[in-house]
Order: sequence, then C-alpha cells, then structure tokens
Amino acid sequence: MTPIRTGDVRLIDGEPNLIITRTFGSPAEAVWQTLTESERLREWIGYWEGDPTTGHVSFFMTSEAEDPEPERYTILECDRPRRFAGDTSQGSGAWHLWFELDEIAGVTTLTFGQRLNPGEDVGSIGPGWEYYLDRAEAAHEGRDVAAIAWDDYYPALRDEYAALAP
Repeated sequence: MTPIRTGDVRLIDGEPNLIITRTFGSPAEAVWQTLTESERLREWIGYWEGDPTTGHVSFFMTSEAEDPEPERYTILECDRPRRFAGDTSQGSGAWHLWFELDEIAGVTTLTFGQRLNPGEDVGSIGPGWEYYLDRAEAAHEGRDVAAIAWDDYYPALRDEYAALAP
C-alpha cells in the first residue's frame, strides 16, 4: 500500500488544526460507533474505561503497546452522531482532538482534527493520524486492520506533513 497525504493545516478560531478527511459508505450513526464505542475502538486503536457522562474517561492506546498506561481524556463536546471534541491529559503535551460527521444519502464524510500546539511535530502527527484513520476505515468495513502497516506511512509521509507546519 502506498498511502497519500489527505490532510492539511487550517486555521480554526485563529489556531492551527491538522485536518484529515475520510468518506464512509455508511450512515453517520454507524461511523460514530466505530469512532466512539470502546469495543469498536479496540479494533483499530485502543479502548476506554469509565463513565463518559462524568465528562472523563481513561483511554488505553493498545495499538502501540500491549499494556499501556491510561491517558485521561476529557470530553468537551458530544453531539451524537455529528460532532465530538475532547482533550487528552493536561499539560504541555495535551492534545485537543475533534471530529465531525456529515451524512448525505447514506454516505458519511468524517472530518477529523487536532489543534496543533506550538512546536509540535506535524511530520510525525500527520502520518500517525493517516495510519489510524485508515485502520478505523478498515475496521469499519470489516477488513484486516493488521494489513495496514505503520512503516508504509512513516517516514514516507513525514516530509509532506512537515512542510505544513504552521
């Protein structure tokens, strides 16, 4: 597989955001489940534990380690099945992640975003999200997620994404 850069950096409310899109031949509700339900997330990136109605969950990124440390995730916005936004743990390494789903005639466009903090390495963040979103798409479609190899994305897309740095 030869992945291509599908993302770009755009200003939103004066802040740079990495934006990546995907199209799914499914209703928004089905895509929402792939992106938010713990058991569905487990198929492509990890899982969460806790009660999301409290505004916080613990996220375990099992795709990168068998026994990962939990990451506190704060849910800022949840408008099922249209928009979700949240922040990873606090501090200088915190990430603001969000996505929007737009469905037209049973086809859903996912717009995924990450607000970029000053000095963040877009050259590794961009390929990372391309990789994970391709895994999400494969999981959603019932394809073999393991067939998607990180080495196809990085360093192949590093320079293209690095050139987008704000």
